[in-house]
Amino acid sequence: MNSEGLGPLTGLPTDGQSILSLAARSLFDVFANASEGMLLVDRSGRVVWINDHYRRYLPALGFEKEEDFVGRPVVEVVQNTQMGQVMETGKPILIDLLTNRAGTFLVSRFPLRDDAGVVIGALGVVLFEQPETNLKPLMAKFALMQRELDEARNALAAQRRTGPALRQARHSFASFVGASSVVADLKRQARRAAQTHSPVLLLGETGTGKELLAHAIHASSPRARGPLVSINIAAVPETLLEAEFFGVAPGAFTGADRKGREGKFKLADGGTLFLDEIGDMPLGLQAKLLRALQEGEVEPLGSNQLMPFDVRVIAATSRDLTQLVREGLFREDLYYRLNVLPLRVPALRDRASDIPHLIEVLSEELALRNAVPQPEFQSEAVALLSAQPFRGNVRELRNVIEQLLLRCETGLVDAAAVEAVLRESGLSQIVPAHKELAGSRPMGFALTDHTLSAEQWALAPRMRALEVQAVQEALRQTRGNKAAAAHLLGISRAKLYQCLS
Repeated sequence: MNSEGLGPLTGLPTDGQSILSLAARSLFDVFANASEGMLLVDRSGRVVWINDHYRRYLPALGFEKEEDFVGRPVVEVVQNTQMGQVMETGKPILIDLLTNRAGTFLVSRFPLRDDAGVVIGALGVVLFEQPETNLKPLMAKFALMQRELDEARNALAAQRRTGPALRQARHSFASFVGASSVVADLKRQARRAAQTHSPVLLLGETGTGKELLAHAIHASSPRARGPLVSINIAAVPETLLEAEFFGVAPGAFTGADRKGREGKFKLADGGTLFLDEIGDMPLGLQAKLLRALQEGEVEPLGSNQLMPFDVRVIAATSRDLTQLVREGLFREDLYYRLNVLPLRVPALRDRASDIPHLIEVLSEELALRNAVPQPEFQSEAVALLSAQPFRGNVRELRNVIEQLLLRCETGLVDAAAVEAVLRESGLSQIVPAHKELAGSRPMGFALTDHTLSAEQWALAPRMRALEVQAVQEALRQTRGNKAAAAHLLGISRAKLYQCLS
């Protein structure tokens, strides 16, 4: 070995400190050349250096010359920077999203220390520009998580503003459990529909969650602060439907309330009117409903006064409206009035991959409601439930889970228990479980996925941090009530605890 600590044949350093120094220089060069930009700040938080790649951001940040940027406090020249936090804590931020005037970036930040270990500055590295393009799948999940958190916040805030006595949405999009592609597409369309004032028509089999989706659309719409009024047309006698819709004038007929009675259109004024099972509406009333929607005014029974209203209509049906139109049982003009933004809610058999998560959420909810311990479902039991067609959809699955929960004595639900309940429920044939599902685990709240690429995995810590932030915010909004927080986020308490652990 020569006097400079270099190996006689390789010319490379052989002592640990020299290798470390060389590695540090090499790593710095790699970041400088491969990244989208780098900057250094000193112990006082002032920018002392930027590389050539970083210079191209200066105009967007509001600086024409490098000397106007370098030498100033980083908090003044880079909006939303976390470099101060890195120097204060001495801990790196390996992955973060930074949004400022220059755009949105995936960045890393590292503290710099002297030989005594004292923090003397920080290094910031821009890993990607426009991460929404480079990491599109994970960014989409990140955006969805943030949006559902915002929707849950808004729904809870609306409840506090209006109070429990007034009609309001009880669900947000986070309450519609599922991460399958068909559910993701449905939520995307529903969110777009929510931002309009046009009628929405929800189509789908009974028990698929059409009413829940109507609540979510209202909760994320510009009318969220207004009332949400629902009426199940199939549940109201035909003779009372007109009064339910349009109201009754004072003393309109013998036995009528002297003060009169407001109809659903007036109760929903400024908000949303949800017409469930619209396909069961009598033909005679369909004409009056169409006129009310066209004119924006109603005439209460026994009155000559026209009363204006402002409502957004969401209608739902499990029947084939086009077939009813062909048979003359549903007015064609009313169909076109309602069928402006049709959304088809998928049957449960078309999104079987969501069943494990539904089992977890429903068992948690039912256990709380019945004041019994939440049982654990064996993977074989989950696989058997996931294989069934469930003609009653989520409503039928809920019924099966409640039966299993109330019969469970050991705290563990196995495939035999599931098969017994399914047979007693009247199923003529039980579909055997798929082998590949038997070892699968229920879908959870976590957004990270083992199938992600290496670049997408880089955002996993950020996604985890967002999950924790969502749970903490829900706990703050519900004043520490874990059950309420889990319900607000559409997850089980077990998943809530997992996110906090």
